[in-house]
Amino acid sequence: FVQPGCQVSKEPCKQTQALTSYSNEGTQMTVEIHPKDTTPQLFKKLSFGKGFQRTEAPRPPGKKDLHAYPWDKSSLKSMPVDLQQFEKLDAYALKVNVKNSVEELVKALLKQARTDLEKVRAIWMWVCHHIEYDVVGYHNKSQLSSKPIDVLQMGKSICEGYAGLFEHMCSIAGIQCMKLSGHSKGNGYKMGQTFTGDSDHTWNAVYLDGRWHLLDSTWGSGAVDDSFTKFTFRYNEFYFLTHPALFINNHFPDNSNWQLLKPTLTLKDFENNMLHNSNFYTLGLLTAHPETAVIQTVNGKASVSVDCRSATLFTFKLKGRDEHGLMTLKKHGMKLDIYPQKTGSHKLQIFAKPSKASDVYNCVLEYVVECKSVDKAMRFPKDLHQPVGPSWFTERQGFLRPSHPDPVIHTNDGRCSVTFTLGKDISVLASLHSDSSSLTEDMGRRHIMQIHRGNQIELKIHLPHAGNFVLKIYARKKSDPGNYDYIFNYLITCLNTEVKWPAFPQSYSKWVEDYEILEPLSSLLPANRNVQFKLKMHGIAKVLVQAENAYPLTQSRGYWEGTCNTSGCREVFVMVHENANHSFYSHVLKYEVESQ
Repeated sequence: FVQPGCQVSKEPCKQTQALTSYSNEGTQMTVEIHPKDTTPQLFKKLSFGKGFQRTEAPRPPGKKDLHAYPWDKSSLKSMPVDLQQFEKLDAYALKVNVKNSVEELVKALLKQARTDLEKVRAIWMWVCHHIEYDVVGYHNKSQLSSKPIDVLQMGKSICEGYAGLFEHMCSIAGIQCMKLSGHSKGNGYKMGQTFTGDSDHTWNAVYLDGRWHLLDSTWGSGAVDDSFTKFTFRYNEFYFLTHPALFINNHFPDNSNWQLLKPTLTLKDFENNMLHNSNFYTLGLLTAHPETAVIQTVNGKASVSVDCRSATLFTFKLKGRDEHGLMTLKKHGMKLDIYPQKTGSHKLQIFAKPSKASDVYNCVLEYVVECKSVDKAMRFPKDLHQPVGPSWFTERQGFLRPSHPDPVIHTNDGRCSVTFTLGKDISVLASLHSDSSSLTEDMGRRHIMQIHRGNQIELKIHLPHAGNFVLKIYARKKSDPGNYDYIFNYLITCLNTEVKWPAFPQSYSKWVEDYEILEPLSSLLPANRNVQFKLKMHGIAKVLVQAENAYPLTQSRGYWEGTCNTSGCREVFVMVHENANHSFYSHVLKYEVESQ
C-alpha cells in the first residue's frame, strides 16, 4: 500500500504500529497507534471546551517559527506532545457522527477539547478516520468538489478537499490555519526525479502556542494500493505536527517560508535528498548514508549505513533478493556492503523492525545502485545468511567476547580459530558450507573441532580447499534437549589454491565436550608409520588405540600419550575404559589410514 496524496505518498505501513517519541529531555514514550476499528482505552474525562470565536488573519511565518536543518534528532514532533494524554479525546473524536453541517460537527468535537492543541487534535483525528481518499475522483476531477460541506457529506475527497475541510474546521474552532500547496514525493515518485510544473499536493499549517506547525491529514488517513484503485484507512501519527526538518523530506511548499526551516532547502536539494518514509523515523532510525538516492559502485562495491537509537534488526533486498551483500548489525544501526554480480541499475531496499517485536519487517529506505564493474571475487556462497558476523544480537544469545568481531575471516593457510565466552547452559553446533558439491553436511561438521576450556569455546577450522565458506553456528540450552537454533554465521575466505586440509577425526557420543585432541588432528593417518597420540581426557581409567594391534596410552599431567603403528590396518579407533571395574571399552574417536 502507498499513502494517498493528490500525489499519493509511497508509504508501506502496517495495521497497528508502535510509535516512540522523544521529548527534548530525551525521555522516551511508546504508544500503540490503533487503526479505525480498534478503540484505545478511555481515561479521565476532560472539561467542556469554550464557545467559538472567529480567527484574525493569520500572520506569515517569521523567525520564531523556524527549526534548524538538518534535523537535531530530538523529537519527531515540532512541539512536545504526550499521546497518552490524548487517548480519551481521540476515542471521543472517532465516535462523533455529524454530517449535516461543518459547524455542528466542530461544535460536537470541541465538547471534549479545552486547549487549542486539543481542538486541533480532535479535528485531526476526526478527519483522518472519517474522510477517505477518493481514488475515482482523483482520476476524474470534473466530478469532484473540494468544498468543505461536500467533502463532509460525501465522506471522501483528494488532498485539496482534506486540507480545505481541515482549514475550515480550524477557523470555526478559532484556530489559525493555512492551506499550503507544493510538490510531494508520493505516488508515482521515482528516486532522483526532477519536479517541474504545478504543485501536486496540499497540506496544512496550524498556529499553536505562538508558533506555526505542519500536518498532512491526507497522508495521516491511510493508504492507496499500487494500482491506485483502492483506499484503506490506516492511521499514521507521523504526519501530525511533524518536525519541519522531517516534513521537508517529502513535502516541498511552493512558498519556501512555509518550510519553517533555517536554512531553507532549494528544490534541487529536495530532489537529490534521500526519501525516508515515516517508518524510518517511527522505528527510531536517525540517519542513513549515503544521503543521495542513487549510489555508484566503486570497484564493484556500494556501501550503506543506518544509525538508530536502540537495538534494531535489519534485512535488505537487492532486486528483490537478499543476496550479493554483507550486512552487519551494530549496537546503534547497521552497515551493508553490496557487490552486484551484474552491471547496470539495481533497486536496493532496506527493511527494519524493533529487536523485541515479532512484527513484520518494514521497508525504511530505497536506493538505486548503479554498477559499472563486477567484483567476481566477492561472489558469496548461497548458504550465507544476513546479517553476517557477531553483534549485540548474538551477545543476547550467549556468545560473548568474540575473537573475530568482523563478519569476514581471511585465512592464508586454510586454518583459522574463532573463540567466544559462552553464556551459561549453552551447547553449540557448528558447520561449514561451500558452493562446491564436494562438501556434504556431515563432512562440513567434521572440518570444525570444538575445544572447551571453562566457559570458553574455541572453534578450530581446517578448510578442505580454497574458496569462500560459510561458518554457521547453532545453539541450544543444555537443559532443553530440543533442536539446535541457528544463531549466526561468518564468511571465511581463502585464496591459496594449495590448501587441502583433511577433516578432523570422527568423534562418538562418549567423547565429552571438554576433551581435547592435541595430536593427531588429521583424520587421515599415514600408512606403515608410528603415529604419536596426545589427548586431554579426564575421569577415565584406561585409554587404548586400536589399530592392527592395541596400543595403551599412559597418563601424565592430565594428558594421555603414546604411539601407535598404522601398518596392516585401514581404520584406527581410540577407546576408553570408563572405570577400572568395567570389562568393555567405549569408542571415542575414529581415524582412517591412507591407502598404500
